[in-house]
Amino acid sequence: MFTGIVEELGSVVELVRADQSAVLRVRGPRVASDAKDGDSISVNGVCLTVVGRTDGDLGFDVMKETLDRTALASLGPGDPVNLERAVTATTRLGGHIVQGHVDGVGAILSSVPAPSWTEVRIALPPYLSRYLVEKGSVCVDGVSLTVVDVNDSSFAVSLIPTTLERTTLGRKGAAALVNLEVDVVAKYVERLLSSRTPDIGGST
Repeated sequence: MFTGIVEELGSVVELVRADQSAVLRVRGPRVASDAKDGDSISVNGVCLTVVGRTDGDLGFDVMKETLDRTALASLGPGDPVNLERAVTATTRLGGHIVQGHVDGVGAILSSVPAPSWTEVRIALPPYLSRYLVEKGSVCVDGVSLTVVDVNDSSFAVSLIPTTLERTTLGRKGAAALVNLEVDVVAKYVERLLSSRTPDIGGST
């Protein structure tokens, strides 16, 4: 589990494709400093398992399902990536509960600077719009953000200068792809409300 608070802006060393998978190698000295094989790391919002570490680089095996359902397949050498280690029992939950299970891929539609922030509008797959609400949480490329506006096809977030500087979102322009994860609480609520199964107390 993650919080959506990016610890380090890393960079892609290589993405080597195979028929049904890929090997991703990322440079991130801070995150790699105490990483071990088997650890979970959020890479642009995708939970990946460390399979090797050398001199500040982390290696990950990426399966076809992940390549098909996220924007990781579009990465190339030198591309920046948001990195976050999994939370611990003593970690401050500065963002919101993020699983690293991407629900869909969006594309940046516009980026409008203002004196103290930049409003970014992102195209939203229609099947995800019901999970977003104004002032609710959404994870964009592994960054926990607050929704400021949403409709059936897009949503907007306001990015402060720190977010622009320390994450990939300050480096992406129109049409750039981003990984989206909606609030898991919303998905559980939908499931509970749609279920016709009696509760454990036997009521209907």
